[in-house]
Amino acid sequence: MSDSSSVKHLVRITNCLQTILDLESQLEQLENGHSLLDEFAVLKSFLEKIDEVELSETDVERIETATSNFLKELQGPLARRRSRTRAERRLQ
Repeated sequence: MSDSSSVKHLVRITNCLQTILDLESQLEQLENGHSLLDEFAVLKSFLEKIDEVELSETDVERIETATSNFLKELQGPLARRRSRTRAERRLQ
């Protein structure tokens, strides 16, 4: 694999992992979000070592798909949480 290809894979994987990590504060507010937060330590550790991992295009595509699926799964719970928060503010 070329260096250019490796860099592109690294950027794509880093983007996926950072997108998930950016949700940490929102997940803390979800009822079952704390169970996912334990996995964030693993993601953070992996992100620190990502430049040492050899990734193929198939690996990158699989991680991108998994990230997309994860974000879709969170849409409902996060939207409900935002709705409840807005409703609680209106009642105050």
